[in-house]
Amino acid sequence: MSSPALKAIAALARPELKSVFTADPNRLSKFTMTQGPLRFDWSKTHLTSDILDGFLKLAGDMDFAKWRDALFAGEPINNSEGRAAEHPAERGEGNAQSVSRAKMLHARMRALIDAIEGEALGSIRHILHIGIGGSALGPDLIIDALGGDGARYDVAIVSNVDGTALERAISRFDPEATLIAVASKTFTTTETMLNAASAINWLVEAGVDDPYGKVIALTANPEKAIEWGIDETRILPFSETVGGRYSLWSSIGFPAALALGWDAFESLLEGAAAMDRHFRLSAPAQNAPLIAAFVDQYYTRVMGCQTRALFAYDERLRLLPSYLQQLEMESNGKSVTRDGQPVDGPTAPITWGGVGTDAQHAVFQLLHQGTILTPVEFVASIEPGHALDPAHHRALLVNCFAQGAALMRGKDNADDPARAYPGNRPSTTILLDDVTPDALGALIAFYEHRTFANAVLMGINPFDQFGVELGKEIAKSIEAEGTKGFDPSTMALIDLALGA
Repeated sequence: MSSPALKAIAALARPELKSVFTADPNRLSKFTMTQGPLRFDWSKTHLTSDILDGFLKLAGDMDFAKWRDALFAGEPINNSEGRAAEHPAERGEGNAQSVSRAKMLHARMRALIDAIEGEALGSIRHILHIGIGGSALGPDLIIDALGGDGARYDVAIVSNVDGTALERAISRFDPEATLIAVASKTFTTTETMLNAASAINWLVEAGVDDPYGKVIALTANPEKAIEWGIDETRILPFSETVGGRYSLWSSIGFPAALALGWDAFESLLEGAAAMDRHFRLSAPAQNAPLIAAFVDQYYTRVMGCQTRALFAYDERLRLLPSYLQQLEMESNGKSVTRDGQPVDGPTAPITWGGVGTDAQHAVFQLLHQGTILTPVEFVASIEPGHALDPAHHRALLVNCFAQGAALMRGKDNADDPARAYPGNRPSTTILLDDVTPDALGALIAFYEHRTFANAVLMGINPFDQFGVELGKEIAKSIEAEGTKGFDPSTMALIDLALGA
C-alpha cells in the first residue's frame, strides 16, 4: 500500500459498528442517499466522516474527475486495446456522435422487432438466444427480472457449450415457431458459434424452410455474420466501443426488447441514463457509485477482505449475483495498472452471493460466526412482485433487515461461546421502490459506474479482459495438436476422457 492517501485512511480510527449510531445520532442521514427509485444505506459499514474525507482525497489524487469526463467524452480510456468505453452512449449520455449512432441502431432494432411482431418472419412464439458471458448474462437478468408471466415470447438463453443446455432449451420449442438470436461481438466466439451451428441443424432436421432466415445476428462484426450466412436485413450491429459485459443496452438486449416490449426496454435505458447523469454531474461527496466504491476499497485494500457477498431479497433479482460476478471480477480482476506496473495491493474481491431467504439457511452461518470477515450487500424492493398474501413480502423484508442488524449488533453469550455472535460485521442495503424497468436500469448502471470508480481508485483498466484468453488458446491448441507438450496431468486427463 504505497499510496499516501490510503496509508492515511488505514491510520484512522475504525469505529465499532455496535455503537456507531450512539456515537453519532446523525449517522443515518450522513450515510444514506436516495437517487431516483433507489435508496442506498451505508450506515452499517465502517465508513466515517474522516474515512470519507480520506477517500475523497484519494479520488482527487487518482484524477477521478478527469477519468469520469473521459469516459463520457468517448476518449480511448481502454488504453490496452486503444478503444473508448461507450456503453453510456447507448443510453443517450456521452459523445454526441456516438449517441446519434446508438439511436440509429436502436431504431433499426425497433423496426426489426415491429416486423417480427407483424409476423414478417412467420408466426414466432419462441426465442432462442445464444451467447456467452455478457452476451447472455445481461439479457437473462433483464428478462428474468421483468418478464415473469407477462413476457410476450417464450425465451430460452443458452450460453454453455455443453450440448445438454441447448438440448434442454430446444426440447420445449416448436422449430417452426422459433426465432434464433446469435449474440457475439466478434461473431467468432467458439462456444457461441458451435451452439448456433447446432441450432441451425435442429431447424434443418425439422424441415424448416430457409433456416438462416430465422436467425438474427447481434454483433459488432456484421461482415462475419454475413459470411456465416445471415442476411444483412437480419443483422443488428452495435459499436465496437461497447464491451461485452456492458452491452445489454445495445442490440444484445434484443431478446429483452422483443419479449418485454419496446416501451419496457426504453424505460430500462432511461433509468440507466438517469444514473449516468447522477454519476457524471454529482460532486464526489454526493456521488452514489463513488461512495460505494469507497466502501469497497476500504474493505478490500485497508481491511484485507477477499470476498464481497451480495444477496437479493427478491426472487426477481435472483440472477443479479451472477451478473455482477462477471461485471466486477472480469473488469477489475487485474494485477497491473494502466501503464503495466504491478498494482500495489489487492484489486477486485471475489463477488459471490445468492437469494434471500434461501441463503440464510445455507451460507449465513459463516457470515455471522465464521472467522472470515465478509462485507455483505442486501438488495430488496419495497413493492412485491406477486399478488399473494402480503405476509410473504413482509416476511421477506423483515428477514432482510434483521440480517443486517444482526451482523452489526451480534450477541454475547458468556455461558456458551457456540451461541455467541461477534457482530461488528458490515453490510450495505440498496432498496428499490419496485423492480421496474427504470429502477433496474438505474441499478445496473449504478453497478457499472461503481466498478469503473473502483478501477480509477486503483489505477487499472476495467475494460479489457485478457485473462480469459489463455485457456481458450490452450483449448484450441489441444484441438489442433493433441496433448503434445503438455504436463503429465493434462495429458492423462485428455487421454482418459477424450481418447486422444
